[in-house]
Amino acid sequence: MTEPGTPETEPSERTGPIAAAPRTRFRVLRVAWEWAKSVQLAIILFLLVRAFLVEAFKIPSGSMEGTLLVGDFLLVNKMVYGAEVPFVGKNLPAVRRPALGDVMVFQWPEDPQKNFVKRLVGIGGDTLEMRAGALRRNGEPVHEPYAVRGLAMREPASDEFRWQRDFLAPAVSPNGYNPTRNDWGPLVVPAGHYFVLGDNRDNSLDSRYWGFVPDSLVRGSPIFVYYSYSPDSGRALDWLTRVRWTRLGELIR
Repeated sequence: MTEPGTPETEPSERTGPIAAAPRTRFRVLRVAWEWAKSVQLAIILFLLVRAFLVEAFKIPSGSMEGTLLVGDFLLVNKMVYGAEVPFVGKNLPAVRRPALGDVMVFQWPEDPQKNFVKRLVGIGGDTLEMRAGALRRNGEPVHEPYAVRGLAMREPASDEFRWQRDFLAPAVSPNGYNPTRNDWGPLVVPAGHYFVLGDNRDNSLDSRYWGFVPDSLVRGSPIFVYYSYSPDSGRALDWLTRVRWTRLGELIR
């Protein structure tokens, strides 16, 4: 019984705080679940974009100087040549085939865990040769305004070029064939393969040394430079203090 003069407490008022606690916990859990779903969706979308559309790539060496610099960060179009479907070993339909003069990103045939970026100079069926650093394709000189060359001096032959003897044009005898970096060929590119060179011809580990790129190893074509800085091991935070602002957004040609 309620004491005289004391207002009676309704049952709903007595149980209110107890009932509100589960409802609060439920709202917190619901918000957390919605947030987790959003993060999960964002991760899935990121992985899909990375697998099939574009991927970031950093230039680690000076082999493409003249076109790309050490410290350039590129966005690579993976759809253009047909992106690989992860875990399946198949590729999506290509927008187009690689064309002569394209800058390509591919897996290095000697170690597919490493990605290289070079320029495509020969496709299946082409006959390539270099004389005094000047490239010739199918007997015709190739105009290469993007190429950077040093002095076209003859160098001693190296065992690194020995592989070329198996791909010499039929009229050339492998006996006495002593290729160098700037004098080699004529070589015939096999079907389904590509011959690539770095634009910095005197400082590039490319097809001259290790051979052709199978079309199955091609990853994509760079679109533009989205970030660039001049690396300097003696400066802290050089990626913030040495930004190459004029290169941001530069298209790759």
